[in-house]
Amino acid sequence: MDVLTEGIELSEADLALLAELAKGVTVDRVGRRLDISGRTVRRRLRAICDRIGVATAIEAVAWAARRQLI
Repeated sequence: MDVLTEGIELSEADLALLAELAKGVTVDRVGRRLDISGRTVRRRLRAICDRIGVATAIEAVAWAARRQLI
């Protein structure tokens, strides 16, 4: 199921990735937890940032938290 906020669609997997980062988990550990490589996590995170119009992972986490998505 995807979440649509302000015309921006984020998947449950995207939100799970952001939620793990919000807990302070490293990118490589997020990859292990989600059974994907750290490089894939970074690539997906960059795509999320591009979609929501922010520059960094911290901004992406804050964006999702402010909208109570994570």
